[in-house]
Amino acid sequence: MKQKKAIIRDLTVGSVPRTLISFSLPLFLSGLLQMVYNMVDMIVVGQFKGTDGLSAVSIGGEVLMLITFVGMGFSNAGQILISRYVGAKRGDQVGQMVGTLFTLLEGLAVIIMVVFLFLYKPIIGWLNTPEEIVDYTRDYTLVCVLGTVFIYGYNLVSAILRGMGDSRHPFMFIAMASVLNVILDLLFVGPLDMGPRGAALATVIGQAVSFIFALGLLYRNREQIRFDFRPEHFRIYPGVIRPLLALGIPMVIQSAAITFSMLFVNSYVNTYGTVAVAVTGVARKLESMISVVSQSISSAGGAMISQALGAKKTSRVPKIVFHALWIVAIPSAVFALITWLKPEWLFGLFSSDEEVLKMAITYIPVAMVQYLGCTLRPANFALINGSGNSRLNLLVALLDGIFTRIGLSLLLGVVFAWGIQGFWYGNALSGLVPFLIGTAYLISGRWKNDMHRNRPATPE
Repeated sequence: MKQKKAIIRDLTVGSVPRTLISFSLPLFLSGLLQMVYNMVDMIVVGQFKGTDGLSAVSIGGEVLMLITFVGMGFSNAGQILISRYVGAKRGDQVGQMVGTLFTLLEGLAVIIMVVFLFLYKPIIGWLNTPEEIVDYTRDYTLVCVLGTVFIYGYNLVSAILRGMGDSRHPFMFIAMASVLNVILDLLFVGPLDMGPRGAALATVIGQAVSFIFALGLLYRNREQIRFDFRPEHFRIYPGVIRPLLALGIPMVIQSAAITFSMLFVNSYVNTYGTVAVAVTGVARKLESMISVVSQSISSAGGAMISQALGAKKTSRVPKIVFHALWIVAIPSAVFALITWLKPEWLFGLFSSDEEVLKMAITYIPVAMVQYLGCTLRPANFALINGSGNSRLNLLVALLDGIFTRIGLSLLLGVVFAWGIQGFWYGNALSGLVPFLIGTAYLISGRWKNDMHRNRPATPE
């Protein structure tokens, strides 16, 4: 009988840069594919429905951020803790965390879906959605809300696999979803003329297929992950829920602060009309190309640091932070150069509207600041998240998400009367906050003490 290949990988051995690159590469490819199929929504809708459809998908994506930030926060916390348990050789707690994550996150998904079915229309109004695209935006948002269970499910299963050191399978599943999303986008938005609603439906179906296949992988490897998938074991385990909440709540608050502050800024941007909405939406998609690299390194580095701390190999931690920094810097510099030299070509992928392309040129200097933040953040986020420092996560959330982003945006956009440029710059400059805090944390050496405070508890 053929032996199953282990999905649990030890990230505390071997060369740091080689391990970081090999683990983050599938994460990068996964993020790239996910970004591409999100961009496909905008490209296809923009080509078939023009600037109105493009703007509707952009605002609908902002509402989707409100739906997903809770799941993303707890999924990331679960990934960090699973990595810690794997490093400390605590297989029993890995299984307990799997059961706890499923029960907690899918329960939250149902609650959030029901709540947003009543709230999505007022939220669209709160975002100052231009009247001419309200119907399109509602169509897109409603479908995304109905797919919450699948969106949460895919994210939690991927987090479990990444926490175990497996970044290859999440890439395979998202690749499957991406191909399906492109095909369905072209079908639903093109011949079936479903508009933004069709684009949202294609996205949700892609996430659902990914979730089902990922769930099958976990079930086939249930002995390795120490979870047998019996109904009675889908419950909250006291031994792991406390550290999950202790780390997850600040990460949720961090995501919430950033999400709400971005929506606050965007609500001002939306008052400048559909052209401004379209340019901002396309700019966010272009920035997400660098964010894909940034987030993959942050996630991989956080898992490596967490495993290293669990295994008490503290000497690897500064090396991981250093290598994470230069690995991100190279593609960031290349992409910044392309944006500077060929902005019309990049924005032209989404829209041929001359007004959109004209305004897009004014965004280029802002994009350079945004790319700098994407370069500097991941290494520091890897350290903060990997060490399990919940208080520092909360501090970053409040400074980055509330005081800096909203404060700078209002200062530059309203007080200094820079207009839309002020809101763009306020959002971009806030991205430098995690770098400043994380660098001070690394130099202080306090993360070594946090290792002892956050190490796995004994079973109850």
